[in-house]
Amino acid sequence: MYKTTSSSLLRAASSRSPLLSSRSSLTQSSASASPSPPSSLLGRRSFATSSPAFRSLPRWSHCLHSRPSPFRLSSQIRAVSPGLDRLERNFSSMASEHPFKGIFTTLPKPGGGEFGKFYSLPALNDPRIDKLPYSIRILLESAIRNCDNFQVTKEDVEKIIDWEKTAPKQVEIPFKPARVLLQDFTGVPAVVDLACMRDAMNKLGSDSNKINPLVPVDLVIDHSVQVDVARSENAVQANMELEFQRNKERFAFLKWGSTAFQNMLVVPPGSGIVHQVNLEYLGRVVFNTQGVLYPDSVVGTDSHTTMIDGLGVAGWGVGGIEAEATMLGQPMSMVLPGVVGFKLSGKMRNGVTATDLVLTVTQILRKHGVVGKFVEFYGDGMSGLSLADRATIANMSPEYGATMGFFPVDHVTLQYLKLTGRSDETVAMIEAYLRANNMFVDYNEPQQDRAYSSYLELNLDNVEPCISGPKRPHDRVPLKEMKADWNSCLDSKVGFKGFAIPKEAQEKVANFSFNGKPAEITHGSVVIAAITSCTNTSNPSVMLGAGLVAKKACDLGLQVKPWIKTSLAPGSGVVTKYLLKSGLQEYLNQQGFNIVGYGCTTCIGNSGEINESVGAAITENDIVAAAVLSGNRNFEGRVHPLTRANYLASPPLVVAYALAGTVNIDFETEPIGTGKNGKDVFLRDIWPTTEEIAEVVQSSVLPDMFRATYESITKGNPMWNELSVPENTLYSWDPKSTYIHEPPYFKDMTMEPPGPHSVNDAYCLLNFGDSITTDHISPAGNIQKDSPAAKYLMERGVDRKDFNSYGSRRGNDEIMARGTFANIRIVNKLMNGEVGPKTVHIPSGEKLSVFDAAMRYKSSGEDTIILAGAEYGSGSSRDWAAKGPMLQGVKAVIAKSFERIHRSNLVGMGIIPLCFKSGEDADTLGLTGHERYTIHLPTDISEIRPGQDVTVTTDNGKSFTCTVRFDTEVELAYFNHGGILPYVIRNLSKQ
Repeated sequence: MYKTTSSSLLRAASSRSPLLSSRSSLTQSSASASPSPPSSLLGRRSFATSSPAFRSLPRWSHCLHSRPSPFRLSSQIRAVSPGLDRLERNFSSMASEHPFKGIFTTLPKPGGGEFGKFYSLPALNDPRIDKLPYSIRILLESAIRNCDNFQVTKEDVEKIIDWEKTAPKQVEIPFKPARVLLQDFTGVPAVVDLACMRDAMNKLGSDSNKINPLVPVDLVIDHSVQVDVARSENAVQANMELEFQRNKERFAFLKWGSTAFQNMLVVPPGSGIVHQVNLEYLGRVVFNTQGVLYPDSVVGTDSHTTMIDGLGVAGWGVGGIEAEATMLGQPMSMVLPGVVGFKLSGKMRNGVTATDLVLTVTQILRKHGVVGKFVEFYGDGMSGLSLADRATIANMSPEYGATMGFFPVDHVTLQYLKLTGRSDETVAMIEAYLRANNMFVDYNEPQQDRAYSSYLELNLDNVEPCISGPKRPHDRVPLKEMKADWNSCLDSKVGFKGFAIPKEAQEKVANFSFNGKPAEITHGSVVIAAITSCTNTSNPSVMLGAGLVAKKACDLGLQVKPWIKTSLAPGSGVVTKYLLKSGLQEYLNQQGFNIVGYGCTTCIGNSGEINESVGAAITENDIVAAAVLSGNRNFEGRVHPLTRANYLASPPLVVAYALAGTVNIDFETEPIGTGKNGKDVFLRDIWPTTEEIAEVVQSSVLPDMFRATYESITKGNPMWNELSVPENTLYSWDPKSTYIHEPPYFKDMTMEPPGPHSVNDAYCLLNFGDSITTDHISPAGNIQKDSPAAKYLMERGVDRKDFNSYGSRRGNDEIMARGTFANIRIVNKLMNGEVGPKTVHIPSGEKLSVFDAAMRYKSSGEDTIILAGAEYGSGSSRDWAAKGPMLQGVKAVIAKSFERIHRSNLVGMGIIPLCFKSGEDADTLGLTGHERYTIHLPTDISEIRPGQDVTVTTDNGKSFTCTVRFDTEVELAYFNHGGILPYVIRNLSKQ
């Protein structure tokens, strides 16, 4: 049975989420006079529908096509929901009982009337607030608005006000974001978990409908499109058709989720990249909900959620399991962060791009050390940075390690809001609210000094053209040094900056035939050149700059070699519109940069296959081939299995390197190629000036483009609209499905928490060095033909051509458990230099796939642990990098340090994160991984404290001390319950 949209609307409007009657969720609503709309107001949100009446319902306040206000919406729904008036009266009465009701005041409109009411920070008359960083003021406002002396207390508010003194003490605070953002790779497992949680509630005899988002949830499908077809006018349509063929079951599941769960919006495939859609359309900056004004804030299940920080919206990445708890009304427990003040001065030189700037900033902040901190940008240099430039810098916060890279709202922000189609009235409301609450920066007025934990400064005039690589985003290489750096990498031993190619083999030439014509590649030859990723495709300056490089190259007679896989994947349809209007898309097409789709593509490993003859030439001759992409991640094995060298570059430089055909070039002294007149052509001959770019941006990027683009995506597309959606609110699991599978997280779950688990005589499953990323732990790309996941699929009749990627299979725990530690470039010390996804089964001495070894340990009842170096779990906020090890039976990870989100994910899945003491690691302690490990952790949760020391002993008599990285009391509660999701289920079941 399939339901129609109109009946869905009536049911959504007349139903009231059971969670609203619970204590925790009721206090959330009351504390903010409804900080987010009750689910009955927004109903079941989706772009899936074709009903005009449903599409007219407002979702956010910057109505792009005259959507009604929340007040008009309320009057529309009262006809079908008489209880709504009572609900709103409850909100009003509870606001009058608020601990901070004395500062709840009216924001008047200049011409009469009011914008709404808000909690006024200036009304507290506390001079400490005037010195707070702007990013901390957002945390403060949220704590005040949500203060109920239960989930958020007055003591929490005081901790934030006293930030200068409390932040160095690593105090814990709760935070309730205004909304949650998902993409489909992380969104599918999140919806799978929610569906599974409903089943668990059912089995415990509780109301399964308590599992419903209480805050707006936006899910953008952008991670599934692959570059199967490139260099073709038909590439967009062809790749979308293949995307739907591969992912029809996943997409139907997400569409079901948008109707089964309240307050959830799904943006269909082909619409754009999640962070660009968030920046251009979803971002509110200031919410106006039932007349209550408050800052927009968001957590997302993608680490680059931080891009929205460029718009002055506080946002960062979290694990999927943490996001699920946030959806269900749980406050996030976080350590009150330090804030690094980063002063920008001066102005960037002619020809220098925002990409050059962000790679420079990334290197500086990596060196400074900003993990777990906010970075807040300020200074005179801000005036010369466009909003898109700021968003580029904010986007790469994960690469420099910060929780946020925050740009407070100023006049540049307001101009961008108008450019992207937000109404004048909405922009006026945003400015008035932020000014009234001391959250707006006006650089035309004297600036009051703010307190920061530490200070950095960069003169923008010192930024020079650069790229990063070949294996990490923060390994910046000035363009003028690139040739020397490349040759150093060939010489150096295998590592982040080395390939260990013998001198006599460095000049090797691999000859092959391409489409019947002779061709050749050498070490450093570019085989993939991709303009891709949210980092850069949201920035008109660099996108149009790439078009100008292509045009100048065409004019001079240069041409990209045909065997290089070139592609252009914009972050939204707006990019296509301004490239077409400028006339530059024609020249990009001529160089092979045809648009291939609207999604992340090459940046996340969805680069598709390269030509077979090129691939054979690489593998048969052991060539270190290169990819150049305008992305944010270049970890080994991520972009493509055959590109060992991967460089991040601006879109114009991507075109330039494609034209050169190699990264082994000094652009200052060596020509890119020979022009049609027979003369050498250098980079400087095709590089546009800053003025040229500014002129084409001014004439080609128009507000109507944004309005038209986002009006059209609300209508979906034919392939999406044809997907049928079952009516059930409980999901009907298909045991034969290889995409969606019921996970075993809540199997045999009872109402009593299991308590802390001990780790006794555990074997070491893997022994790692530094910088093991979530790509190593849980790859998103191709499923290798000889892997355990491939075997599982083939046993179920799936052809190799239909394997799809690990990322697309994240709704199936069986495949993802087999894909854990399946990265082909993984280096496990137990394998004595052998690279690949294998380990040694210690009892037998056999070399097995990691999954097979883990299952052998698990079947014999043996615990396992992992040893690791520094920065364990860096990279994407991938919850499967914690779920997979848990399903493999891993009980603890002992590392030198953890990436912030991954440590949180491990805690969320019940795995113990432990840190070696400073100056110690497995090597200094003489640990080989062949020992058996016992972690002496108390079995009574009340005897464990955040950050306490524990002793680890081995069966050969070694003993050492580690720090338990449960950082807050709430995380200890999660551990006691076996993870965050069982904790949430038990709490909701009791309400």
